Amino acid sequence: MKKAFYGIACFLAVFFLFCSPEVQAQNDKEERILDGIFIEDMSLSGKTVKEAKDMVDSYVASLLTRSITLKTVNGNEVTITPADVGFSWSNQEIVEEAARVGKSGNIVQRYKAEKDLQAENKRYELEFQVDETLVRHVLADQCSVYNVEAENATLSREGEAFVIHEGRIGYKVEEDESLALIDSFLTGQWNGEDTSLELVVVVDEPLGTKEELSKVKDVLGTFSTSFRTSGQSRSANVRNGCELINGTTLYPGEEFSTYEAVAPFSAANGYYMAGSYLNGQVVDSIGGGICQVSTTLYNAVLLSELEVTERHNHSMIVTYVDPSADAAIAESSGKDFRFINNTDAPIYIEGYTTDDKKIGFTIYGCETRESSHSVAYESEIISKTYPDTEVVYTSESSPVGYVSVQSAHIGYKANLWKVVYENGQEVSREMINSSVYRMAPRSATVGVATADPNAYNQIMAAIATNNIDHIKNVAAALAAGTPPPAPPQETAGDPAQQPAGDGTANPAAGQGADPAQGTLPAQPEAPAQPEAPAQPADPAAPAPETPPVQEAPAQ
Repeated sequence: MKKAFYGIACFLAVFFLFCSPEVQAQNDKEERILDGIFIEDMSLSGKTVKEAKDMVDSYVASLLTRSITLKTVNGNEVTITPADVGFSWSNQEIVEEAARVGKSGNIVQRYKAEKDLQAENKRYELEFQVDETLVRHVLADQCSVYNVEAENATLSREGEAFVIHEGRIGYKVEEDESLALIDSFLTGQWNGEDTSLELVVVVDEPLGTKEELSKVKDVLGTFSTSFRTSGQSRSANVRNGCELINGTTLYPGEEFSTYEAVAPFSAANGYYMAGSYLNGQVVDSIGGGICQVSTTLYNAVLLSELEVTERHNHSMIVTYVDPSADAAIAESSGKDFRFINNTDAPIYIEGYTTDDKKIGFTIYGCETRESSHSVAYESEIISKTYPDTEVVYTSESSPVGYVSVQSAHIGYKANLWKVVYENGQEVSREMINSSVYRMAPRSATVGVATADPNAYNQIMAAIATNNIDHIKNVAAALAAGTPPPAPPQETAGDPAQQPAGDGTANPAAGQGADPAQGTLPAQPEAPAQPEAPAQPADPAAPAPETPPVQEAPAQ
């Protein structure tokens, strides 16, 4: 009975304690966190939720200015603060949780919770986080500057011999693993003091050993073309592109991008304005002529039997190789010529140009093909489309006497066949590409700007004939101050308006492959040459007041 009575008395005491006016008044105020509750080493006793959060925020803010030294490549260091990586505390809900201790449940439960705190403190731990994006910025923008790029061992050709140049070991901060390391350290291991942290640095071993490179001694394929009709600027572009590729060492399995090797097309990279194809017209663009470089390399690659992974034909026919034997590159359309070294040894690409305007590439490697094995490539013309008109454009910004003529281009559809021989006997024939080249009529841009009404009427009358040769003669006469010739008489047999019969005509071959190499057959189907191939002027040279009559060359 005494025990029962004592229990009831305690219950009533607790009841009246919590229900007294003083307690009720306290409850009506903002609740305070009970004694004995901590976050880390910070006491929350008697604090409101806001006060507790402010206290923790102040503590975290004090950590943001600490110094964290990141050790990168070769002893280089980058010093940051936790603020630089978005350091913050993530479990802010623990303040509300701490404030609820002893404030929930029935009277007995609340009383017990308070008594438990008197016996033992309750402690919450902060949880932290970092901003992954900011960490990556630090690693990429500040730490990666100390990375050392690996340099593969390379070859150079000096005279008739190869010289081996040793490579260089590369070192770089591994971004993903270093991010994980920083995250783990700051969110779980850091004691809040200035400290240092060694990032994850990986070693990038260079390709190429002396033994490997010593295998490069055999000619796998060689090819050359002529650019003898090219003007100063185009010739310079061809020579520059060739030099940018010359000396390339390519290891087994590596892919070569011609565009990446010769770009960017800028004056700073050695290029000039010269003719190139655009929408059926020959227009000046910086780097014009670079496709002869990629085309010449393409044929050397074919003869080496390397793996071609990307090749595109020109929009219109070119004259320095047979149809379908070209390889165009273009920044605007994303065209590239790419190939893989599919041999078991490194290859070396030697590029050269000569004083008589030839460009050539020779690919060296380790020959594993049998001596009885040989390959040749044959161009097959499927169809031709001949232009049957001439197009004349007027230019009010160019003076009377100016005529710029672009030659007609026959449209072609052609295939390229790879023919394999063993002991001089054909054993296989494979079509490796099919190309379509657009037709473009002969066209002229004629200047009509003049203060002389008589000269204006005469040039407009010539234009009305739509006969480019007559327009050229009239323009030349007006420029020279001589009487213009009479317009030509129309004849039914005008060859300019007639197709070439059965399509088997043999227009004059252009600047084709060197026949001495025996790598491609002669060009029986090459398009006609321009009547007067232009020599593109040096961009630095001043233009004459009355530009001469000119015809643009094929590209």
